[in-house]
Amino acid sequence: MKRVAAFALLIALSSSWAAPAPAQQMSVAQYQRKSEKDAKRQQKLQKKAAKRQAKAQKKANKAQKKQLKAGQKADAKANRQLHR
Repeated sequence: MKRVAAFALLIALSSSWAAPAPAQQMSVAQYQRKSEKDAKRQQKLQKKAAKRQAKAQKKANKAQKKQLKAGQKADAKANRQLHR
């Protein structure tokens, strides 16, 4: 039974591969529309990536500023304890 099912599957797959897909001719207008759409999509992705990068940079700057402030606070505390 399994052999018959496998054989039927093999025939179905080989017949679908043997049939050539119809070639599609794109007109100039269609090609232009597709190009514009692709360019717009690419521009959108670049804008999104730039926004994400700016956000990450802002977050890194904020973390660095916070760390610097914590270090200054620790130094001030150490200096106060030295001068007591």
